Amino acid sequence: MIQANGISIPTGFDELCRPERTALLIYDMQVGICSQVEEGARTVQRCRIALDVARRAGMRVVFTRHLSCPKKWMGITQLRTAMAWQRITDPQAVRPWFLPGSPGVEIVLELAPRADELVVDKFSMSAFEGTPLAFALRDCGIVGVAIGGIAIEIGIEPTVRHATDLGFVPIVLADACGSGHAEAGARALETMRFVGEAIVSDVDNLARVLSVEHH
Repeated sequence: MIQANGISIPTGFDELCRPERTALLIYDMQVGICSQVEEGARTVQRCRIALDVARRAGMRVVFTRHLSCPKKWMGITQLRTAMAWQRITDPQAVRPWFLPGSPGVEIVLELAPRADELVVDKFSMSAFEGTPLAFALRDCGIVGVAIGGIAIEIGIEPTVRHATDLGFVPIVLADACGSGHAEAGARALETMRFVGEAIVSDVDNLARVLSVEHH
């Protein structure tokens, strides 16, 4: 690591990706989301490998779930977003897709969280906005956040930007990230590479650094 001002600065994946300093974030891999995305099955498979690797290495794991407010509590942002996603122009016709307790909210069975793993519910795109995620990471001394899930152009990119603003180093596991729109997903990944705030890597590299074999 580079030393500056009395602190150690990780400059690459190998330096940062250690169980004591990096956590795995599985972003919005819910039944109601994966079923809508063409890349859903592939993303589940890659996230499952990343999850197995992280668990065997003793890395902390956190899942996010996207929720909808009851319709009476859907305000400007939620209604505008829902109208865009549901391709309608009448807010009265909006259907909350991810109400708490509904089947679509649950993490897909292949990635089911364990009792010692954190599940964070959110209304926002960033996994950090309005959630205890930043507190939990800091409280455990976590610096890096390795991210996989859906969708890279909708929620993962904002989470990466927000992570950097909060002082974390985001690691994008590109092959474990799915997109709802392939071109938009590719643009989001290229933007993150261009800006340079995230380390862009893949699941095989995660396994290599953690010295965990996977199949």
